[in-house]
Order: sequence, then structure tokens, then C-alpha cells
Amino acid sequence: MSVFHETRKKNIRAIGFFYNPNIHPSNEFKKRETYTKYLFKKEKSLFIRHRSPAEEFFLITSIFPEAPARCEACWMLRLRKTAEFAKKKRFNAFTTTLLASPYQNHEKIKAIGEYLAKEQEIDFYYRDFRVFFKEAHAQARRDGVYCQNYCGCVFSMIEREEEKNKKAAGHRSQVTG
Repeated sequence: MSVFHETRKKNIRAIGFFYNPNIHPSNEFKKRETYTKYLFKKEKSLFIRHRSPAEEFFLITSIFPEAPARCEACWMLRLRKTAEFAKKKRFNAFTTTLLASPYQNHEKIKAIGEYLAKEQEIDFYYRDFRVFFKEAHAQARRDGVYCQNYCGCVFSMIEREEEKNKKAAGHRSQVTG
């Protein structure tokens, strides 16, 4: 069972709106965009890429440079753009793939979506898509697709590297100590 199958059961047509000014570096952006486009084509669903100037992301993160405020500001930016697009195109609702990740703050994302639904006067489709996470990753591996190990932003990439280096240093000291 996938998110696509779940939404189809409820007679919901998913349309992909790819807006990710946070993803860094550009080759990471391209990998994610390519797989998302492939997935929507495979599912016979429309895929729309919105120009994603990184300046929007860096402006927001200059105001909120530390996690978790930085992450929340990023979610707000991306979800607002999604809600605005959905309203402009007269869709019934909007949602986010962030609701599929066990690594993100699900409750905060839900609250942002509900806030923007009121602000933009369009429904927010809430569903805890995390139940599909393992199967989605397994399918990506079967498709030969790379799965990222950080949220996508440069700050997350740096934090992931620092975390790996600390673990490696701790492991070396245990081995030699």
C-alpha cells in the first residue's frame, strides 16, 4: 500500500507540487526532483515544479538560524507556497510529503498546515503518512533510487556530518582507550 493507493481509495487525485528552495547542493536537488517526477509519472499523476530560488530559504534562515525554529520557518515557507498554489488553481485541499517522514516534527507540521488552511481559506488534508515510510523506502531501493540521509538543507547536511564525525571520534577513542 502506498500514499497514492491510499488517496485513490478515498477518491483523491494527488498532484505533485515540487517547491524546495531548501535543498542543497544542486545535485541533491536534481536527484530529488528527478525521483519525484519519476514517481508521479509512474502513478499517472501530474507533477509541477515551481521555481525554487534559494534566496527565499536563506532569507528565512537568516532570521531563524538555529533548529528547530529554522526548520519550522522552512516548513512554513514551503507549505505556504503550496497552499497558495492550491488555492490559485482551485484545488480542494493541500498536503505535504513531510507528513510521511518519521524524522520531522509531525505535530508542528500539522499545526502549520492547519494554520495555513485558515489563512488561505483552503482545506489542509491531514493524514499520518508515516505508515507508508518503510514501504516507500523499500520501493525506492527496488527502483534503484538513492535515499537521502538529511532533510535537504545545507544546515542539516553540516549537522549530519558533524554528528558522523563525533560518532567516529567516539568510536576511535573507545578502540584506542
